[in-house]
Amino acid sequence: MSDADRTFAGASTGAGDIFQLLLDGQARTKADLVHLTGLARSTVSARVDALLAAGLLVAAGEAASTGGRPPSRVAFNPRAGLVLAVDLGASHATVAIADLSGRILSSRTHPLDIASGPEIVLDRMLAEAQLLLAEGSARGSSLVGVGIGVPGPVEHSTGRPYNPPIMPGWDRFDIPAYVQRTYDVPVLVDNDVNVLALGEQTTSFPDTTDLIFVKVATGIGAGIIAGGQLQRGAQGSAGDMGHVRVPRSADSVHEADEERDLEDLASGSAIAASLRAQGIDAETSRDVTELVRTGNTAAIEALRQAGRDVGEVLATVVNLLNPSIIVLGGSIARAGEHLLAGVREVVYRRSIPLATQHLAIVQSPTGERAAVLGAAIMVAREVLSPANVDARVAATR
Repeated sequence: MSDADRTFAGASTGAGDIFQLLLDGQARTKADLVHLTGLARSTVSARVDALLAAGLLVAAGEAASTGGRPPSRVAFNPRAGLVLAVDLGASHATVAIADLSGRILSSRTHPLDIASGPEIVLDRMLAEAQLLLAEGSARGSSLVGVGIGVPGPVEHSTGRPYNPPIMPGWDRFDIPAYVQRTYDVPVLVDNDVNVLALGEQTTSFPDTTDLIFVKVATGIGAGIIAGGQLQRGAQGSAGDMGHVRVPRSADSVHEADEERDLEDLASGSAIAASLRAQGIDAETSRDVTELVRTGNTAAIEALRQAGRDVGEVLATVVNLLNPSIIVLGGSIARAGEHLLAGVREVVYRRSIPLATQHLAIVQSPTGERAAVLGAAIMVAREVLSPANVDARVAATR
């Protein structure tokens, strides 16, 4: 018996449940769906017809005939709605329009200071969204949801940032309500590393169920996917690596009384501060990456040491969670292989052999687009959940 047979046998399956079988993009006949669900042909036929009427499925040609008229196939229609996907960083914003498969149709990136406050930042975001929605790639479909990643802790159930250290004026600001004054659709808000983890896992590692995404930039954080599910924790603060104390090891280059939070040692601003102490002009993460790319020896060694410090914390995470892939992203991780080399050096040495036996530690293959991809996927999964699909079908009857 297949997994689908086990899932649906004896269950009262609505249109939304049948629809989940088609989210993989594979076209199927009604007979295929009867086999997968164990439901009566008349029941499957009625629910597929309802999904077609709601625009969630489309005709996808004919299957091979086994005698008589060839059966028609149906498939998921990713243009059944559009998602506004937003990545708000400390100094930039990317606004994108995606279809319900998570495919980015168009996007805009511009400099933006998150410290300007929520109204200024969100108004700029909404203005960019209106321009994108007016473009040709967005025509013919309506907006069904908004997903936003922000660079700070978020109470995911409400979409409100919670005491975000680099977002003055944003604490407990009701982002969903503000955005819904313009777009009356579901608005989901999450920490940026969570949406990055979703984007990387779905796009680059779809068969991986245990993955950790680590962002090293102005701040440091981790998105955790375990058992195929994003882990936010009880209040949404899971993955806050930046505030973990870095354990001191015998071969540490730091002084004995210098045990500090990871973010104070290995973030872009911390690396810049250590370079300034050596008389090197570096104020920001961007300065650090430029120095590394031009071959500055001190900057390269500082980046390698930052990787070792990140590795000290990740070694504990690996022993606790046993991921199969760790993905490093963020502006500092993109500066070259030096951070990656430092992380590997410590993690493979300090984690237990069974946990690292098949562990891969890699740089982000998706890069800067991972965040908007993840924001789009976060919304699509919510909008296309069985309950919400059933509601959409009911509304079209």
